[in-house]
Amino acid sequence: MKRYAALLRGINISGKNKIPMAELKKSFENLGFGEVKTYLNSGNVTFSSDEDNIKKFTKQIEEMIKTQFAVDIPIFVISREELEDILQNAPDWWGNENKEIYDNLIFIMPPATFSEVYCEIGEPKEDLEKIKGYKEVIFWSFSRKDYQKTNWWSKTASTNVSSKLTIRTANTVRKIVRM
Repeated sequence: MKRYAALLRGINISGKNKIPMAELKKSFENLGFGEVKTYLNSGNVTFSSDEDNIKKFTKQIEEMIKTQFAVDIPIFVISREELEDILQNAPDWWGNENKEIYDNLIFIMPPATFSEVYCEIGEPKEDLEKIKGYKEVIFWSFSRKDYQKTNWWSKTASTNVSSKLTIRTANTVRKIVRM
């Protein structure tokens, strides 16, 4: 059995797209997935499967969420193996214990690409934020006190690009890999 993570975009935020985690867990089990676990209330689910078909899983999960919860949101599915590879290839400046810096991992929803996202958002602001693309993710770090001055903060939430991304903190990604 291979382990996977499903990252649901935009659930349980400010009372919108409410999905109870216990019900979500059961719904994943009803799809035939094993060892289902949820983390936080923001749509992080790990599961096991004998199959190796991320496109199929994504479609199944999206359809289940529409049917079960009447919520139409994008889902990003990734293998634990791939997540481990991503973390092993993190830049030195990302994900350390510096409390003045906020470290995120931006997952790019297919068919969107790093180039497309970068073109829409633009250069990071020097001395305030750093980015580095790797496969289907972007490592992104920024100064906590100056986050509103960064280029990427507001633009990752803009309607042009937000539906193409789902974002998790470095700590959340590490926890998901260990689940």
